[in-house]
Amino acid sequence: MIPRRALLSVSDKTGLVPFARVLAAQGVELLSTGGTAALLRADGLAVTEVAEHTGQAEILEGRVKTLHPKIHGGLLGDRRKPEHVATMEAEGIAPIDLLVVNLYPFRQTLASGADFDTCVENIDIGGPAMLRAAAKNHASVAVVVDPADYDRLQEALDTGTGLGASLRRSLARKAFAHTAAYDSDIARWLADSDQLDFPEEFSLAGKRIATLRYGENPHQGAAWYASGSQPEGLANATLVQGKPLSYNNINDADAALNLVQEFTEPAVAIIKHANPCGVAVGASLTEAYLRAYACDTTSAFGGIVAVNRQLDGPTAELITQIFTEVVVAPSVSDEAKDVFTAKKNLRLLITGEQSPFSQSNLVVKTLRGGFLLQNRDQTWADPEAIRCVTQRQASASEAADLEFAFKVAKHVKSNAIVLVKDGRTVGIGAGQMSRVDAARIATWKAGDQAQGCVLASDAFFPFADGIQMAIDAGAKAVIQPGGSMRDDEVIKAADDAGLAMLFTGMRHFNH
Repeated sequence: MIPRRALLSVSDKTGLVPFARVLAAQGVELLSTGGTAALLRADGLAVTEVAEHTGQAEILEGRVKTLHPKIHGGLLGDRRKPEHVATMEAEGIAPIDLLVVNLYPFRQTLASGADFDTCVENIDIGGPAMLRAAAKNHASVAVVVDPADYDRLQEALDTGTGLGASLRRSLARKAFAHTAAYDSDIARWLADSDQLDFPEEFSLAGKRIATLRYGENPHQGAAWYASGSQPEGLANATLVQGKPLSYNNINDADAALNLVQEFTEPAVAIIKHANPCGVAVGASLTEAYLRAYACDTTSAFGGIVAVNRQLDGPTAELITQIFTEVVVAPSVSDEAKDVFTAKKNLRLLITGEQSPFSQSNLVVKTLRGGFLLQNRDQTWADPEAIRCVTQRQASASEAADLEFAFKVAKHVKSNAIVLVKDGRTVGIGAGQMSRVDAARIATWKAGDQAQGCVLASDAFFPFADGIQMAIDAGAKAVIQPGGSMRDDEVIKAADDAGLAMLFTGMRHFNH
């Protein structure tokens, strides 16, 4: 199919003028609106305004301009059906063979912090209507939503074969996906505005930013998508050096970034298989890294490191002393970049400053035939609900370590036990089917470092055996949600050993 008439109306004008020149050289009549028409005319191209084409001026401050039978009839008329062709001729409707439209920048307007009314005015109506019309009628019409596709069309036109059926079908699929994502953003925004996290219908939308070599395992395909409504996170990070990120790299780096954001003081998190193997704060990143690494020097090999400060040269020197897959930082000094250049395969991600997740941020878990949706676990505890249930009170230093340990436990796969001493983890037991086994692993990993430590559990102790294991290892204080049928038994074990124990009333399962 060689187009005779094209309608061009875009907010993203990247590459439009060169593409319009290609169309004009092919003898294609150009229709356009507003700023797009002015841009094309400024380049010397002949353009017919939509209002002139329809005989109807724009009304309602431009809200109605392309919603007209001469536009939608031109897009929806099926050229294969004689009755459609006859109707179009009788109504004076000229066919439109090519539609080039991208939509009002609603997503960018929302991200800018614009007020409600401004966001409403940036909800495109005519654009999606035209895109859906052209995409439905792709047997007769080619539809373009992405400037990246201009080259595909130019190549097809240059070969003289025209815009073939397979190309038109591919473009139509992309147009429907584009309008679906656009509507999803608007629906999510309105749900957020009404403080409605779980509407009756919920759509997931994202834009593919990378096709990955494989998923968790080489036999699994995978791709990486960015959510349009969440401008932060790894999807907007810059890969400064190193090989492309793998599926597991991305998953682990996200876990590391989320964990290190829990702390305001200089902090380092080392992650392996989505679990922390060392977390610490310090007076500097260098100190924090050394303290985090000391928790589990074996598991740190091949791990992911995240920091919450600009990464400096001395810390970079320490990181590169062992094999590290990925380093995540808000910014990186020139000295640190120079250090990393000697490790060309090490992936260095710069995220920029990250703010805490908003209350509307949701977590999705896909299932066979559907998905689960929940609010992100963002609060470590309600300070008003924390209470000491033992005879001995926690000291100030123990209380600080207990808070640190419970924050880390949020990010450890359940069942989770975290041992902490002086602002650093000394033993972590993760992902066990029984809590006592998680305690056994944490104390075994800590060894002598467990003496004088504190312990955090992501959920209550169902029996006193887990507490006893911590007592035997040398723990001095415990923080846990409480709520077991045997809380009295657990409290008695703590009292008998002289432990301080805090109940938070808040569980942190992480499956």
